[in-house]
Amino acid sequence: MTPAAMAVFGVRYLLVMLFLPFSLLDKVLNFRGAVGQAREIAPGNLAVVLIICGIFIELLMPLAILTGTADRAAAMVMAGYCMVTALLWKQFWKPGDFWQSGNSRGRNLFWDFVKNFSLAGGFLILVVGAHGTFGSFLAHPLASSHPYTPGHADE
Repeated sequence: MTPAAMAVFGVRYLLVMLFLPFSLLDKVLNFRGAVGQAREIAPGNLAVVLIICGIFIELLMPLAILTGTADRAAAMVMAGYCMVTALLWKQFWKPGDFWQSGNSRGRNLFWDFVKNFSLAGGFLILVVGAHGTFGSFLAHPLASSHPYTPGHADE
């Protein structure tokens, strides 16, 4: 692997490392706790289904991004995943203590909310490519961006 390809891999790993391995392992090793958290927004077996879907997303989409296989589609899924999880689980407006002086649950959730949307922005950069065009993604949503081919990275 060339130094440029290693740099691209490193940058892509920085983008997905929250999910693969950390969040993924947390869901697998603490499955009951993850389901309990999911039950805050979904009843019964739906919470289990959501966590299982999350496990598959957090395993398969980062692998696709790292390998460059249908990486733009995977990045689109990850952007949506980040935004949906922010809206469902990082509801900073609910605790009612956002403007309270000192530490507050609302402010802590706010920073997690913003981080999720920032991650979504990073994933969307992979979707549109280096030239910022969404049209090429729509024309071939499952195409690879060939991130490790010299001269073709993220075009």
